[in-house]
Amino acid sequence: MEDITLTIPPGQKVLLLGASGAGKSTLLAGIAGVLGDDDEGEATGEILVGGMPPQQARGRVGMVLQDPDSQVIAARVGDDVVFGCENLGIAREEMWERAAAALRLVGLDTLNSDNPTEDVMERSTARLSGGQKQRLALAGVLAMRPGVIVLDEPTANLDPEGVDEVREAVIRAATDTGATLVIVEHRVETWQDHVDRVIVLAPPSAPRPIVADGAPADILTRYADDLVAAGIWVPGVPLDIPRLPSSAHDRALVRTEDLTIGWDATTPVRRHLNIGVNQGSTVLRGHNGAGKTTLALTLGGLLAPLAGRVDASATMRTTRRISPAKAQPHTWSSRHLVQRIGYVFQDPEHQFAARTVEEELLLGPKAAGMDAEHAQATAERLLGELGLAHVARANPFTLSGGEKRRLSVATMLATNPALLILDEPTFGQDRRTFSTLVRMLQDLVAGGTALLSISHSAEYTELMGQQILELGDGSGKEHQP
Repeated sequence: MEDITLTIPPGQKVLLLGASGAGKSTLLAGIAGVLGDDDEGEATGEILVGGMPPQQARGRVGMVLQDPDSQVIAARVGDDVVFGCENLGIAREEMWERAAAALRLVGLDTLNSDNPTEDVMERSTARLSGGQKQRLALAGVLAMRPGVIVLDEPTANLDPEGVDEVREAVIRAATDTGATLVIVEHRVETWQDHVDRVIVLAPPSAPRPIVADGAPADILTRYADDLVAAGIWVPGVPLDIPRLPSSAHDRALVRTEDLTIGWDATTPVRRHLNIGVNQGSTVLRGHNGAGKTTLALTLGGLLAPLAGRVDASATMRTTRRISPAKAQPHTWSSRHLVQRIGYVFQDPEHQFAARTVEEELLLGPKAAGMDAEHAQATAERLLGELGLAHVARANPFTLSGGEKRRLSVATMLATNPALLILDEPTFGQDRRTFSTLVRMLQDLVAGGTALLSISHSAEYTELMGQQILELGDGSGKEHQP
C-alpha cells in the first residue's frame, strides 16, 4: 500500500473493500498495532489511534484476524475469552461476566455436543470447528470492550445463520459501546445496511490508492462498474459462469459404511454415516460444528475412522497402477495417498512447508515421483493461471489471505489427484479470483477429476454442486440439486 490518507471519526462504522491483495489486512494490522518492526517490512507516514501510535494505545483496539486458528490462545473456551481481559487487569468477577455475555452475543453459549449439560466455558477449543473458532475470537474481542474494533472477514467461515448472528452481535456491541468499527469483507450485502461508510482500496498497481469513499448507497450507485472491475462482490450483479451440467455418474469413488468420525473415541462427532462421493463435483454442506471438516479428513485418509469403514473404489485403488492391498485410504502410504487424493485445508497455512511459493508448488510433484522438468512446467503453469506469478519467490506465509488460499489449491492441483477435497476453497476470494478458481475446478471435473468441496457459498454450490451432501441431524443425506 502507498500514500493512504484517511480519517475515521469516533463511533463510525466502516466497511473496507478491495481486491484480493489490495492491502486490506495490512491496513487493519496497522490500525491494531501488530504490523511488526522494521525487520518485517518498510513503512512511512503514521497511523494514530486517538491521537497516539496504536502500540501505545493499549486495550484501545481489538482485532479479529482472518485466520481464527491463529487467535486461539487457551485450551478451554472460557480461558480463551477472558485472556484479553486478564491482560487489561479486569477484576476476576467482572471478567467472567463479560465472557458469558460475549459468548451469548456470538451464539456460542450453547454448542452441539453429545453432552448437553457440559459447561461451555470448560469446552476444549481444539474441538471447535473453524466457524466456531471465528466466533470465539470475536467473543474475546467483545469481552475487552475496546474503543476500536477491527474485523478481518469475520463471517468468512460461517454458515448463513452464523453470518446473521455474528453481524448482529458486532453491530449491537459497537452501537451499545460507541466503538469505532472497521470491517474487511469481499461481500457488500452482508454489511451494507449496517455501516456508515464504505472505503474501496485500489489494487497495488493502480494510480490512486482509494477507488471510492463515501456512504454505502452512494458508492454502490455511482461506482458499481468500478467495484465489479476491482473484484468486489456487488449485490445484484451475477457471475458470468455457467454451472456444471448434471452428472451422469452414480458410482461412488469413496463410500462409507456405518462410519463414526471424531478425534476422540469418547466424544464422536458423527455416528453411523452411510454416504458416497461420486465422480464429478460434490458439495458438502451443514451448519458450523456439524462435522464437515472431520468427515472430509476421514474420507481423505488423513484421519482414521473411530468405527465403521471408508472404502475407495477399485478405480481409486488402481490409479497410476498402484494397487495397495487395503481399500481404506487411511491405511495407504503418503506416496500412494498423494497420487490419489489431494486435500486443501480450511486454513491454508496448515499445508505450507517450503520457503517460497514456487518451491511449495514443487513439493507434491516431487513426492509423487514426477520428473523435474514436468514438475517445473506444472508449477509455472499454475502460478500463471492462479495469478501468483508475481509472488513466486515470496514466502508463502507473507501472502494475503486470498493468495494463500489460491496457493493451497494450486499445491494440490500440481499432483493431479483422482479425488480433490477442498475445505472452503473460495474463502478470502474476491469476485475475479473466485471466478478464476471456479473455472479451473470446472475444467478439472471435465477432465475426469472428482471434487468434494466443503462450502457455505451459495454461488459455489450453485455452480459446482452436481451432487450435494447435507450434514445436519447426525446422518448424511445425499441428493441431486
